[in-house]
Amino acid sequence: MNQLSDDISEMHMLLGIIHNVDVGLVVLDRDYRIKIWNHFMWNHSGINPSVLVEKNLFEAFPDLPEQWLQKKLDTVFLLNNRAFSSWQQRPHIIKFNSYNPITGRSGTMFQNMTIFPLVGVSGQVEHVCLMLYDTTDAALDEQALQTANTELDRIGRIDGLTGLLNRRAWENAMLAEFKRYPRSEQKSALVMFDIDHFKRVNDTYGHQAGDEVIRIVSAQLLETKREIDIAGRYGGEEFCIVLLGAELEGGRIFAERLRKAIEATVVTYEDLEIKFTISLGVSEISEKLSTHTEWLEQADKALYESKEGGRNRTTLHKVE
Repeated sequence: MNQLSDDISEMHMLLGIIHNVDVGLVVLDRDYRIKIWNHFMWNHSGINPSVLVEKNLFEAFPDLPEQWLQKKLDTVFLLNNRAFSSWQQRPHIIKFNSYNPITGRSGTMFQNMTIFPLVGVSGQVEHVCLMLYDTTDAALDEQALQTANTELDRIGRIDGLTGLLNRRAWENAMLAEFKRYPRSEQKSALVMFDIDHFKRVNDTYGHQAGDEVIRIVSAQLLETKREIDIAGRYGGEEFCIVLLGAELEGGRIFAERLRKAIEATVVTYEDLEIKFTISLGVSEISEKLSTHTEWLEQADKALYESKEGGRNRTTLHKVE
C-alpha cells in the first residue's frame, strides 16, 4: 500500500513538472496522435489539452510543415535517437505569439525543438516527445548582432561623403577583377578622373562647398555607370571606376558621357552657382600587364595627359 502511494505521489509530481515547466511538451504516438499537451502549449496556443488529446497533430494544426516534421518524427521512432531543429533552420515549429507582443521586439516566438524517443514496457519506441524552447530573445540578439556587423562592414567599405567604395575597398575589387581576367578573358576598362582646379573651388567657396561639389560628382557617376561597374573615391577629388566587359572604346564613350554631364552641371551652394569640369584617363586591361598597379598607373598617366593637354577632356592610354 505504501509503495502504491509512493508511486501515485511520484506520478503526480512528474505530471506537475510536465505541465508547469516553462518549455513546450507534446507527446505523440506512432499515429501522431497527441497524448500530452502541457500548460506551456496551452497558454501559447490558447487551446485546452482536452480538445487536442487523441487528435492527429497535423490535422489539428494544418499549417505545420508536415513533410519536414513527419520525417524527423519517423526517424526518432525508427532509430531510437534524438532529432533537433534550431530557429536558424526554421524560426518556429508551431506559430505562437511572443510573451510581449506589444512591448517586445518580435510579435512571433522563435523556437528551438528537440524530439526524443519514449520507450514503452515492450522495449520499443511507442511515443515521442517534442520539446519546444522559446529562443526569441537569443534569436533577436543574434540578428541584431549580425545586422550591426553587416553595417560595420558596410561602413568599413563605403566612403562617408560620397557613398562610393572607399579606396581600399575599390582597390580590392579592382584587384579581384584583374585576377579574374586571365580565366574569363573578359575585357574591362579602367577610368580615372579628377575635378579640375578643385583647390580653386575650396579657396573661393569654402570646403563645405567643395564637399557639395564632390557629392554631386559622385551622384552623377552613380547615375551614369551600370550596376555591375565598380566605382570608388580614390582620394580627395579623384575617382576611379572599372567598367566590366568594356574595351578601350567603351571606356571612352562612358568617360565622354560623364564629362559632358559634369560640364553641364551647376552646383548651387548658399545662393552661389559653381561650375566645374573633370579630366579623365582610360586604360584597357591586357595580358601585357603583370600587376594591377600597372593597370592603374596607365589610367593615371592618361589622366595626367588630359590635364597637361588643357583639362576637361578624355585621354586613352594606347598600348605601344
